[in-house]
Amino acid sequence: MSERHNPPLPSRSREQARSLRGTSTDAERKLWFHLRAGRLRGFKFRQQHPIPPYVVDFYCDRARLVVELDGSQHAPDTDATRTSFLQAKGFHVVRFWDNDVLSNTSAVLAAILDVLENRTLSPTPLPEGEGL
Repeated sequence: MSERHNPPLPSRSREQARSLRGTSTDAERKLWFHLRAGRLRGFKFRQQHPIPPYVVDFYCDRARLVVELDGSQHAPDTDATRTSFLQAKGFHVVRFWDNDVLSNTSAVLAAILDVLENRTLSPTPLPEGEGL
Protein backbone atom coordinates (compact mmCIF):
# COMPACT_ATOMS: atom_id res chain seq x y z
CA MET A 1 0.00 0.00 0.00
CA SER A 2 1.42 3.40 -0.96
CA GLU A 3 1.81 5.98 1.74
CA ARG A 4 0.48 9.49 1.10
CA HIS A 5 3.19 12.11 1.66
CA ASN A 6 1.02 15.22 1.41
CA PRO A 7 -2.05 15.87 3.52
CA PRO A 8 -5.29 15.91 1.56
CA LEU A 9 -6.28 19.32 0.24
CA PRO A 10 -9.40 21.06 1.47
CA SER A 11 -12.12 20.26 -1.06
CA ARG A 12 -12.71 23.99 -1.64
CA SER A 13 -9.10 24.48 -2.79
CA ARG A 14 -9.22 21.41 -4.99
CA GLU A 15 -12.48 22.45 -6.65
CA GLN A 16 -11.26 26.03 -7.14
CA ALA A 17 -8.09 24.73 -8.83
CA ARG A 18 -10.13 22.48 -11.14
CA SER A 19 -12.36 25.39 -12.06
CA LEU A 20 -9.39 27.66 -12.82
CA ARG A 21 -7.81 25.01 -15.07
CA GLY A 22 -10.91 25.17 -17.24
CA THR A 23 -10.80 28.95 -17.61
CA SER A 24 -7.12 29.54 -18.40
CA THR A 25 -6.01 32.72 -20.11
CA ASP A 26 -4.26 32.66 -23.50
CA ALA A 27 -0.93 33.29 -21.74
CA GLU A 28 -1.52 30.45 -19.26
CA ARG A 29 -2.41 28.03 -22.06
CA LYS A 30 0.67 29.03 -24.05
CA LEU A 31 3.06 28.66 -21.11
CA TRP A 32 1.41 25.41 -19.99
CA PHE A 33 2.09 23.91 -23.43
CA HIS A 34 5.82 24.37 -22.77
CA LEU A 35 5.84 23.40 -19.08
CA ARG A 36 3.60 20.32 -19.03
CA ALA A 37 4.78 16.72 -19.09
CA GLY A 38 8.40 17.58 -18.29
CA ARG A 39 8.90 19.44 -21.58
CA LEU A 40 11.20 22.01 -19.95
CA ARG A 41 14.34 19.87 -19.49
CA GLY A 42 12.47 17.24 -17.51
CA PHE A 43 11.12 19.57 -14.82
CA LYS A 44 7.51 18.65 -14.09
CA PHE A 45 4.99 21.37 -13.37
CA ARG A 46 1.43 21.41 -12.12
CA GLN A 47 -1.09 23.91 -13.42
CA GLN A 48 -3.39 25.82 -11.05
CA HIS A 49 -1.94 24.08 -8.00
CA PRO A 50 -3.50 24.71 -4.57
CA ILE A 51 -1.20 26.01 -1.85
CA PRO A 52 -3.89 27.02 0.65
CA PRO A 53 -5.19 29.62 0.92
CA TYR A 54 -3.98 30.32 -2.65
CA VAL A 55 -4.05 28.57 -5.99
CA VAL A 56 -0.82 29.29 -7.90
CA ASP A 57 -0.64 29.37 -11.69
CA PHE A 58 2.22 26.86 -12.09
CA TYR A 59 4.21 24.86 -9.56
CA CYS A 60 7.34 22.70 -9.81
CA ASP A 61 7.53 20.50 -6.72
CA ARG A 62 11.12 19.38 -7.32
CA ALA A 63 12.38 22.98 -7.14
CA ARG A 64 9.60 24.41 -4.93
CA LEU A 65 9.15 26.99 -7.67
CA VAL A 66 5.94 28.96 -8.17
CA VAL A 67 5.44 30.70 -11.51
CA GLU A 68 2.75 33.37 -11.53
CA LEU A 69 1.38 35.20 -14.55
CA ASP A 70 0.08 38.70 -14.04
CA GLY A 71 -2.43 40.41 -16.26
CA SER A 72 -4.47 43.57 -16.01
CA GLN A 73 -6.57 42.03 -13.20
CA HIS A 74 -3.62 41.77 -10.79
CA ALA A 75 -3.13 44.32 -8.04
CA PRO A 76 0.50 44.93 -6.92
CA ASP A 77 -0.41 45.04 -3.21
CA THR A 78 -2.32 41.76 -3.35
CA ASP A 79 0.45 40.11 -5.37
CA ALA A 80 3.09 41.30 -2.88
CA THR A 81 1.13 39.83 0.03
CA ARG A 82 0.70 36.55 -1.81
CA THR A 83 4.39 36.40 -2.76
CA SER A 84 5.49 37.15 0.82
CA PHE A 85 3.26 34.38 2.16
CA LEU A 86 4.61 31.83 -0.34
CA GLN A 87 8.23 32.84 0.29
CA ALA A 88 7.71 32.51 4.04
CA LYS A 89 6.56 28.92 3.38
CA GLY A 90 9.82 28.21 1.53
CA PHE A 91 8.67 28.61 -2.07
CA HIS A 92 10.59 30.56 -4.70
CA VAL A 93 8.22 32.80 -6.67
CA VAL A 94 8.78 34.28 -10.12
CA ARG A 95 6.28 36.52 -11.89
CA PHE A 96 5.79 37.39 -15.53
CA TRP A 97 3.36 39.63 -17.34
CA ASP A 98 0.88 37.89 -19.63
CA ASN A 99 2.02 39.98 -22.60
CA ASP A 100 5.64 38.82 -22.06
CA VAL A 101 4.51 35.19 -22.25
CA LEU A 102 2.52 35.88 -25.41
CA SER A 103 5.12 37.99 -27.21
CA ASN A 104 8.43 36.63 -25.91
CA THR A 105 7.82 33.07 -24.76
CA SER A 106 11.40 31.94 -25.30
CA ALA A 107 12.76 34.61 -22.93
CA VAL A 108 10.20 33.64 -20.26
CA LEU A 109 11.13 29.95 -20.60
CA ALA A 110 14.84 30.83 -20.43
CA ALA A 111 14.25 32.83 -17.22
CA ILE A 112 12.30 29.96 -15.63
CA LEU A 113 14.99 27.47 -16.66
CA ASP A 114 17.68 29.73 -15.21
CA VAL A 115 15.90 29.74 -11.85
CA LEU A 116 15.37 25.96 -11.98
CA GLU A 117 18.97 25.11 -12.87
CA ASN A 118 20.71 27.67 -10.69
CA ARG A 119 18.62 27.45 -7.54
CA THR A 120 20.41 26.13 -4.48
CA LEU A 121 17.90 24.05 -2.55
CA SER A 122 20.11 23.58 0.48
CA PRO A 123 22.52 26.01 2.09
CA THR A 124 25.90 26.14 0.45
CA PRO A 125 28.52 24.84 2.89
CA LEU A 126 31.03 27.33 4.23
CA PRO A 127 34.56 27.12 2.82
CA GLU A 128 36.86 24.84 4.78
CA GLY A 129 38.08 26.46 7.99
CA GLU A 130 35.10 28.81 8.35
CA GLY A 131 32.18 28.37 10.69
CA LEU A 132 32.20 26.07 13.72
